[in-house]
This record gives sequence, C-alpha cells and structure tokens, in this order.
Amino acid sequence: MTTEIKVPALPESVADAIVSTWHVQPGNAVSKGDTIVDLETDKVVLEVPAPTDGILKEILQEEGAIVTADVVLGTFEAGGAPAAKAESKEAETPISEASAQNFSAAETSDEPVDVDGLSPAVRRLLAENNLTGKTVKGSGKNGRVTVDDIKAYLAGGQSNAGEAKISAPVGERTEKHVPMTRLRARIAERLLNAKNSTAMLTTFNEVNLKAVMEMRAEYKDAFFEKHGVKLGFMSFFTRAVVEALKEFPDVNASIDGNNVVYHGYFDVGIAVSTDRGLVVPVLRDVDQMSLANIESQIAQYAKKARDGKLTLEEMTGGNFTITNGGGFGSLLSTPILNPPQSAILGMHTIQERPVVENGQIVIRPMMYLALSYDHRIIDGKTSVSFLVKLKELLEKPGARLLLNL
Repeated sequence: MTTEIKVPALPESVADAIVSTWHVQPGNAVSKGDTIVDLETDKVVLEVPAPTDGILKEILQEEGAIVTADVVLGTFEAGGAPAAKAESKEAETPISEASAQNFSAAETSDEPVDVDGLSPAVRRLLAENNLTGKTVKGSGKNGRVTVDDIKAYLAGGQSNAGEAKISAPVGERTEKHVPMTRLRARIAERLLNAKNSTAMLTTFNEVNLKAVMEMRAEYKDAFFEKHGVKLGFMSFFTRAVVEALKEFPDVNASIDGNNVVYHGYFDVGIAVSTDRGLVVPVLRDVDQMSLANIESQIAQYAKKARDGKLTLEEMTGGNFTITNGGGFGSLLSTPILNPPQSAILGMHTIQERPVVENGQIVIRPMMYLALSYDHRIIDGKTSVSFLVKLKELLEKPGARLLLNL
C-alpha cells in the first residue's frame, strides 16, 4: 500500500520549514519509527519518521525546498522486511566539569561512515556543503566521521583521515557563499531587534570561586554516587541567580507595552552552543529545584541540543538567561538581551589572578561576571546590587546559598 509522507503540523508561530536532510533515498528499506527526513524551522528541527516498515518510493520535495504543514514530501510503500540497523555509538560529552565550564553542544560523534548512521550535527553539516559521509575521510574509531573531519575537509581537503592539506594554489583568493540556516537567520534577527528596541547597558563585577571549587572537590564523588550526575558550576550559579532575583524583582520582570510584568516564578534559560547556532532551553521553577535536579536537567538539555532534539516548548519562555563563554576562553564580554527578558548574565573563564585579602596579595580563581540589562526597567543601582548579591552568594555558598540565609 502506498502512502504519502507529509509535513507534520508545525509549532505555533512557525510558518514554514526547509527540507534539511533526506536520510534515505528511493528504493531504500526503513523500519517503523526510523527518521526519513529532517525539516529545519527557525527554532527547531523536526524529524519525520517512517509510519511503518517499508520502502521509500519517491522524493517530491528536494533538500532546500521550503514547505508548509501537510505538504507531501514523498511517497512510501508499506510492507517488506525491516531495514537492518547499523550499530553505532555516540560519545557523550561531559558538561559539568570545571575544565568545560559551559554547555557547548560540541560534536564528539563516533558514528559509522554511512549517512544513515551519522549524528544529526554531522548530517546537517554534510548536507549544507553538498557532501556525503563517504566523501570525507573519518579520523574517529573505525574510520568514523566527526564534525572536525568535515571542517578540516572544507578548510582545504584531506589527504588522509583527519589530515588537512591546502588545495588552493598559493596566492589564490577564494570565497564561498553559504546560505544561513533558518536558525542562524532567526538568531541574527532577534539579536538585531534586541539591540535596536531596548536601552541595553552592561555592568561588571568579579567573583572569587575558591569556596565553590573547594566544595566541589570535597563533595563531587559523594554527589555523583548519590545522584548519578556530576556537580558542576552551573547549579551554583543558577541557584545564586534565583536567590538574587527574589531580592531584586525588577530583574525578573519584563515590559509589555506600557506595563511592567512582575513574574512570581523563576524560569531560567541556559544558553547552549550547537553546530546550528545558539539555543536557550529553559529550566522551569528553579526555586523548587535542588542542585542535583538542576545538573540533571541541564545534562538532558545539553544532550538534546547536541542531537538536535530540543522541542519548541523546551525553548519557550524564561524570565532570565545565563550564558557562559568561559568554556571557549572568553575573559570578558557583553551578552545581548534575550527579549522579552530584561536581563542576562554572562559568565566567563576562571583565571587565577592576584587579589588582595586582609592586606595580603594572594592568588585566587577569579571569574568576571557581566550583567546586561534593559535600562527602561532596571536602574543602574539595581543592576550593580544584583551582581554584588551574586558575588556574596557564590563566595560564601555554604550558608548563604545552600541554606538560603
């Protein structure tokens, strides 16, 4: 029996999608639930699965086509033996270590050199550059292709797996025009809108993380044994942000026309870097979450972001955002607001620096903090006081942060 493969109902506020990647070709057998094609919107990637075991007969919308809900993507013939599945293993990247400090969804794929077995990030990068898994030589285990292999290939070709060579003649000036992804275009639009429609300012402070690092070192093993998740920095910062938001409700508010909306709940967005761009999944009701709950939820979001499986609901809302450039080595930056939120906290790299304590010069692990805020609703005094509160909570986390004193 032949059936039509249609574009599913698109999330609210999403008008259309782009056919991103066909994972099977006409004549290929697939099993029920296998992803046949990816659709990329300006917010999420939608996977269209096989309705049952069968064979893809025809592709009606090629990669790059713009489609709307219920458009027929192709035809499918049900029946036949299930498709054989290639074994694959994806290495998960720990995201809570002190050395990482951020929730970058950097690809660490360990997939077979077969388009059907590649991770979403690798597949998308191949599709965007009109490549296949067999074109690029893999440097991973058993010759598997990673994102780094693709980037090396694009930089100048490969002579051996993972080894880049310069293919252009010396002195030749080359250019390559690559269309923005829908997500990247949407990010650009939102950032420009935030800059042009808010009275954005940034204030700075620094925090001594000696106490937090000592606490992590002392309890990390017991924490992992009890909760099954690593104790990272972000749970400390997220809890500190919530306590500071309680004391300074203007920072937790937003503007709606001529009204100020004061939120009686604490939903915090955590900016995550992916190969497609920056996404911001939201932790709901963080004031009711333990450190273990926070770490576990962030770990789940980071994996979903890496796999391209975050849902629109998981990225909607939020009263405040935390972004961390420290994992990439950023010493100081001015983060841009995520409207309609009125403030965003920028974390940075931890760096040992000389500081003065009790008249003595000592070396301490220091981090610069940056709070960008909308001056229409948040005064300078409030923004400075908010950062000072964060500093106090993090420099004495035992009593002030964990005991809510």
